[in-house]
Amino acid sequence: MARPVRIEYPGAAYHVMARGNQGQPIFKDVQDRKRFLETLQESHEKTGWLVHAYVLMRNHYHLLVETPEGNLVAGMKWLQGAYTQRYNARHEVFGHLFQGRYKALILDGKDANYLQVVSTYIHLNPARAGLIRVGREDLESYPWSSYPMYLSRRCPAWLRRDKVMGSLGLKPADRRGYAAYLQARVLELGLKAGRKQLEAQWQRLRRGWYLGDEPFRKRLEGWLEKAVRGRKRQSHSGAARQAHDEAAAERLTQSASKALGLTAGNLHRLPRNAPEKVALAWWLRRRTTVPLHWGERAAGDGPLHARDAGGEPDGTQPRAQASATADEAAGSGEGNER
Repeated sequence: MARPVRIEYPGAAYHVMARGNQGQPIFKDVQDRKRFLETLQESHEKTGWLVHAYVLMRNHYHLLVETPEGNLVAGMKWLQGAYTQRYNARHEVFGHLFQGRYKALILDGKDANYLQVVSTYIHLNPARAGLIRVGREDLESYPWSSYPMYLSRRCPAWLRRDKVMGSLGLKPADRRGYAAYLQARVLELGLKAGRKQLEAQWQRLRRGWYLGDEPFRKRLEGWLEKAVRGRKRQSHSGAARQAHDEAAAERLTQSASKALGLTAGNLHRLPRNAPEKVALAWWLRRRTTVPLHWGERAAGDGPLHARDAGGEPDGTQPRAQASATADEAAGSGEGNER
């Protein structure tokens, strides 16, 4: 099975989510939940993780973690492996507890606003799932999230509150201020317009592969290059892998277009079967894994793909002239990118 690309570096922060196998519960009772939190604490001690927020639901959990040592993969392997062993031993079962690969959305931890967005999403999970009655029960009445810890005078050493609260201009002692902020978000969930606005804000958490600004995305592309270098493409999957492929294709397109004396505007205005466009299409298909529709978007009004010259989706050469044109124009240096 292809694995999602995991970008790791010292200080990286992630929104982590894992579900039970086939949607089955991973917490059957209070003791299971306590055992998971004990295991999470051990993970902090073993890895140096900083846990900013968490919530334990019935068949899944969410974490907001920062990794000063850049060791998400090793830490998650231990966390889920250790908890699975303890769960199976207690309930006298065997086999997989978690479903497939866990999801880890990387975010710009240097910008506390992103920590605040993710922590709010995590803390509101019980309200979103209907586990508390909005308007009748306080969010802190759900005991299996870090939110009650944010309001408590005492907080375990492995849970960090300062960055999330700091993003709101609050200090860790300003517990009432944080409670007021979260309660306002709960009330928004109870209103149709408010819920729609919050859900729109959270779309990137559920469907994206990163959370940050454009400079952060550019830095991630460099880390992606390191993560996949020297490995078969089939060994990785997911949105991060796709982003790497498209970034590589964009660089190659710019390089080849410049060598051919084409600007982006000129490329768009070329007719569908222009030799330069056919050559560039075939060359991209040989050196990247982007799908055909990516080339069409890159070319604008005039579709750009190998089939224009009789080429096949697997990158079979459409004609010798196209091969020579693209390779000679771009030079040998760029041809090594895959």
